[in-house]
Amino acid sequence: MNPATPAVHQAAALLLGYPDQRWPDRLTLVREALAHLTGPGTTPLLRFCAAVQDTPVLDLAARYVVTFDRSRRRTLHLTYYTDGDTRRRGGSLADWKARYRAHGWEPPEDELPDHLPLALEFAARCPGPGTELLSEHRPAIELLRMALADHHSPYADVLLAVCDTLPGASPADRATALALARSGPPAEAVGLAPFSATPRHAGHLPGGTGR
Repeated sequence: MNPATPAVHQAAALLLGYPDQRWPDRLTLVREALAHLTGPGTTPLLRFCAAVQDTPVLDLAARYVVTFDRSRRRTLHLTYYTDGDTRRRGGSLADWKARYRAHGWEPPEDELPDHLPLALEFAARCPGPGTELLSEHRPAIELLRMALADHHSPYADVLLAVCDTLPGASPADRATALALARSGPPAEAVGLAPFSATPRHAGHLPGGTGR
């Protein structure tokens, strides 16, 4: 593993968080941390920082909600790409929590454990098991990257940075990524209690519904 990889994962976790009033400080912190690093993922992250540095926080926050909370193709919850809204997703989410706890890390209760920023923070703190977890869910990460690129979103560079840190090559195309992710989100919809969650950012946009 490249020595810069944990820093890239932590930076990506910060950049994929909702842009609140502390966003300018986060952006400055990431740019300063990456300024003297080389290795996979650093260049796309710095490119993202440059692309959004002049965007007002409220504008970026609105774009964030539209990008991640209003499209299932661009959700940050990785098990959606493999399990959809099916019964087996509850088991997958429980497995995520167990993986975290096995390494002494307790994710916050107000977010699902498969939320990509949480997974990236775990990888930054526990590089071995964290990178393994990200690698296991690489097809989902690649599908999100492709969807963001199709959406012409600067966040595609953050996902590119994450993919660049993972072993192996990216899927050749979306069809390959979908096949690797078990043919994409199934249509079956059943209850997921206690793991159902409402996007936390919908209220920041007038009339926001989150999906």
